[in-house]
Amino acid sequence: MIVDHQAAQEMKLTSRRQNSEKWMGLFLAFELSQKKWKLGFNDGKSLNWREVTIEAQDLERVKREIEKARQRFGLGPAVEVKSCYESGREGFWLHRWLVQEGIDNVVVDAASIEVNRRSRRAKTDRLDVGKLLDQLIAYWGGNHRKLTVVNVPSAEAEDGRQLHREMEILKHERTQHRTRIQSLLFTQGVATSVSGRFLERLDPLRIWNGDPIPPEMKARLVREYQRLQLVEAELAELTKYQRQQLRKTATPAMEKVKLLQTLCGIAMNSSWMFVMELFGWRDFRNRRQVGAAMGATPVPYQSGDSHREQGISRSGNRRVRSMAVEIAWCWLRFQPDSHLSQWYRRRFGHGGKRLRRIGIVALARRLMIDLWRYLENGTVPQGAKLKVQIP
Repeated sequence: MIVDHQAAQEMKLTSRRQNSEKWMGLFLAFELSQKKWKLGFNDGKSLNWREVTIEAQDLERVKREIEKARQRFGLGPAVEVKSCYESGREGFWLHRWLVQEGIDNVVVDAASIEVNRRSRRAKTDRLDVGKLLDQLIAYWGGNHRKLTVVNVPSAEAEDGRQLHREMEILKHERTQHRTRIQSLLFTQGVATSVSGRFLERLDPLRIWNGDPIPPEMKARLVREYQRLQLVEAELAELTKYQRQQLRKTATPAMEKVKLLQTLCGIAMNSSWMFVMELFGWRDFRNRRQVGAAMGATPVPYQSGDSHREQGISRSGNRRVRSMAVEIAWCWLRFQPDSHLSQWYRRRFGHGGKRLRRIGIVALARRLMIDLWRYLENGTVPQGAKLKVQIP
């Protein structure tokens, strides 16, 4: 289908004029990269936008370009500025600076930005900033479905996520070192575990033909094991620090961590992650928002007579989603008489492995909703057991 370009431009101009009646101001969109930033300006009424390329992180230049854009579009110094940029490697520091400068900024989920569905579409930074600017104008014109805005945590909440994320990386590195040691030995026909006395057991080990381990490989194994010990020492130190923080720090987030641990089946790692990643700083209005935040909402597909489920969205916090599924299995073990465990057994307990895996995701979503209600209202999940004493 061929679309009249002039008619499309007139429709866009009419839409912008309607938006300008609702709000008058200056719109600013950022296209960020490591070396250069591209800025797009519009007053919400003009079809053409003002485009500027500056050095990355040149904040003084950003302020100067905003003033130039005010003069270009004939706007006074008191006119508000509304801006946006895509969430990415820059994080939220630019958002905090813009808010500090009195600019109403939103951080946009990059996956929510509309793209052309043609097999080959033109993509440049200039086109990207123009598209983002168009959607920002429509968003503030009242069409909030045009953009998905990211919830920006406070500086304190963002800082509180560093500890468990570092521990997550260390646990992954620990597994890598152990697997690498076992794989190296297995290439010589040696199958053994990696324990605390690995170096003592290394000398007596013999390869496939009864010879000792070759000297270069043995030296590599020793160095690899020393790196493993370093990781385990750092992990033990962080675990100790985490427990000290829980005992000595009296903040609303720490109180929520302690409250979650009163439930059987939930311990330090899961309660800490749930609070620091989700419940400690997000304000949820309903259960649907909780499910969407963890990316466990169903994605149906319906077209004509075709109806099918495409699984879950996976567009939320992957750490929380992974931990919630793990805790859902623990919930079945430690809370067998709870309402959620009984529901799972009735619905999925007699099915195959695939059905049980599908069911555990549904259980994880329901469990997170019950935990949110427990933290907000003190409503204990139906049939759940509480610990006598928190370890």
